[in-house]
Amino acid sequence: MNPLSWLPKLAQDIRASYWFIPSVLTVLAIVAAQFSIWFDHDTELMDTLLPDSASDTQAEGARTTLAVISQSVIGVTGVMFSMTLVAVSFASGNFGPRLIGNFMRDRGNQWSLGILISTFVYALIILRAVQSPVGEDVDLFVPQLSLIVALGLTFVSVGTVIYFVHHVPETINVANITAALGKALCADVRALIDSRRDRAETAPVALPDRAPDREVRLDRAGYVQTLDHDRIDRLAEEEGWIVEITADPGQFVSPHTPVARLWTASAPGDDPLEELRGSFILGDIQTEAQNLEFIVAQLVEMLARALSPGVNDPFTAMSCLDWLYAGTEAAICHRGGLSVPPAGRVHHRQLDAAILLDAGLGASRAYVAGDRLATDHFNMLLDRLLDRTGQGDLADRIAGLRIAAPPKADAPV
Repeated sequence: MNPLSWLPKLAQDIRASYWFIPSVLTVLAIVAAQFSIWFDHDTELMDTLLPDSASDTQAEGARTTLAVISQSVIGVTGVMFSMTLVAVSFASGNFGPRLIGNFMRDRGNQWSLGILISTFVYALIILRAVQSPVGEDVDLFVPQLSLIVALGLTFVSVGTVIYFVHHVPETINVANITAALGKALCADVRALIDSRRDRAETAPVALPDRAPDREVRLDRAGYVQTLDHDRIDRLAEEEGWIVEITADPGQFVSPHTPVARLWTASAPGDDPLEELRGSFILGDIQTEAQNLEFIVAQLVEMLARALSPGVNDPFTAMSCLDWLYAGTEAAICHRGGLSVPPAGRVHHRQLDAAILLDAGLGASRAYVAGDRLATDHFNMLLDRLLDRTGQGDLADRIAGLRIAAPPKADAPV
């Protein structure tokens, strides 16, 4: 398996982890502490660089200051981590467990945690370097520059705490959650359209009208997270294969599920088949990578929870509908719309505006039908889509989603 196939998944896992940015900042803090201590040992440089008012701290005062910094910062870090867990639990319970990944990927939380942990580590290392004159073998050493840097990091940490206290409520605001998902949907729709428009046209190749010569399976179960389309295209060209991809990103496969079917002129070799298998990256969960429908499903899930009898929040549902409409509108209007290009040697299910409509607004229809406010808003959005679509099959599909208004009750006699 080519290790480059794992790079998109690795980048995605790193982005969704709480350990990467704090770990990098911690390593940088250790390196910075060593350098600052090295500069502090150069007395001539310190005499030139620091004024007398900034270099008169005694050893006991430096120890006390650094101890207070390290103790307070690590205490606040624990509180911040607890706030993060509470926010994640709240969002998971109220908006759906599949939204946890969006909170894990939040850069504000990762940087806040990393800044405080790195400040703690830096202060701890500098604290160890402070020396009092004990006997003849130990000289007085107070790292004045390092102490100033530690104080500066403390002020940065105070600002980080203020930002974090503001940021956490913002992240669990339902309007911000739906907006983040909706913006990601619209951006991915436009990016997909742009990639199809900019891709060089290939001569269409039809699937043979016979059974495939080979079915390709993987050796474990999981969700397809990413596909290396460039590698599959190259293999099909080099080996003379016609390939039908039967497992798209977001689909669950088992060791007995075919992920691809091959039509070949001769028996395929083991190395090309292994390279083809390596183009499918599996994971334990669905992700947004190469999977627009997963973002749509998250919005539909939020809408369904909002309109459930125990919640009955049509305004959150209407916000979800707005962003589903925005994504569908982008699929219809951006650069001629999201259409399916002709397939070359590699055939697979390709998303178009009709599929996106059915996955989003179409899947929402059953939940919306029971609420009058949501129904009126749903029909209004469909009318706006019809104005942008014109005539054709897609327009008929949109018109077919309209929900008839319930009859008005008779006036009491």
